[in-house]
Amino acid sequence: MDRLLTAEEIAERLGMRTDWVWAQARAGLIPHIRLGRYRRFRESAVEAWLRELEAKSTAVTPAAPTPLPLRRRA
Repeated sequence: MDRLLTAEEIAERLGMRTDWVWAQARAGLIPHIRLGRYRRFRESAVEAWLRELEAKSTAVTPAAPTPLPLRRRA
């Protein structure tokens, strides 16, 4: 069985504040499990989520648009 982590453990691993982890979980951005009034984070799901974020942040971004030439006033 996969290890279930607390918000405090997730915050420590990510170097973030615990309230940030709670807010992300409430918004549905960090995968979590509700156990009654508690939220726990499956270690493998959080690792997969981090890999997905990393892939998105390192994806090739399109080149900046070429600026249009300035128009001369008549």
